[in-house]
Amino acid sequence: MANIKSAKKRILVTETRAARNKAIRSKVKTSVKKVYAAIEAKDKAAADAALVAATSELMKAETKGVYHKNNVSRKVSRLSQAVNKMQ
Repeated sequence: MANIKSAKKRILVTETRAARNKAIRSKVKTSVKKVYAAIEAKDKAAADAALVAATSELMKAETKGVYHKNNVSRKVSRLSQAVNKMQ
């Protein structure tokens, strides 16, 4: 355990941020899974709705610094492509 006051604070802040980032990542993963579940079920309307929600979650995660912008762009692109390929 750290003895210096600033080091103790850094540990607390790091734990808080890690918990926040983990919650955001979990939310993003859930929304992405919903898109793929709708694609598997061949439900175009649900897939479109889930895509909008997932894109929103990904963009929020990007603005909060959880994901890099290129990573988010790639994920959104792949999701959109998967939904657009549906018949």
